[in-house]
Parts: sequence; structure tokens; C-alpha cells
Amino acid sequence: MFFDDEEKTFDIPKPLGPYSPAVRVAGMVYLSGVLPVDKTGELVAGDFEAQATQVFYNLQQMIAMSGAEIDEIVKITFYLTDLSNFDILNKLAAQIFKEPYPARVVVGVASLPKDAMLCAEGTLYVSQ
Repeated sequence: MFFDDEEKTFDIPKPLGPYSPAVRVAGMVYLSGVLPVDKTGELVAGDFEAQATQVFYNLQQMIAMSGAEIDEIVKITFYLTDLSNFDILNKLAAQIFKEPYPARVVVGVASLPKDAMLCAEGTLYVSQ
């Protein structure tokens, strides 16, 4: 629903600071915080669902860039500025992840960069 499997280019925004979007080391991929921004770095307008959809798209792009697949996520952490959006996050996550689901943490936070409503970070194990 969110990703074009035929896409060969990566639409990830530049990091907001001196860090890598993703790092692959010894079969592990570590994803930095993923914000709901487009490839120009602008915050996606709209409601929580629109921002979460962009976060999942950006996650997919970062995972593909690192040579992995979305189902190789072993743990993901979401940071939400409003925990009343928890059910919307669950609905979208159920469309992306398949069983066995990755380990997951959802943390309520006061604020995020660019006044985003959510941010995600993850860890993947890549068997190849």
C-alpha cells in the first residue's frame, strides 16, 4: 500500500545533523530516527495518519538503501507526541508488518524535531 516495489532510487531526506540515516554492521542494520518529512526535508502536512504513512515510506526507503527488507526488522521504536494516536499507528503497522511481528516500543514524548507528530527508529537483522 505504501511502497512501490519497482522503485530503484531512494527518496530519503538528508539527515538533520551529523549522523547516517542507516548503518549496516555484521548483519545488523541500525536505522536512525525517521521523521515524516519528504525528500526535500519538509514536514508532511496533514494529520497523524498522513505523517505516519510518510514515516513508513521513509523507513522502507532506508531499509532498501541498506540492502534489507521490511520483514527483517527485529525491533522498532515509535515516539509519539500524542498517545491518543496509538490505535492509528497500530492500524498502519498491521498493514506493513507480517507475523511474526517485530518487537516494538511506543514512547510518548513532549516534542520532536520540526514539530513532527511521530518518529521511528529500528534495528534489522540481515541474514545475507
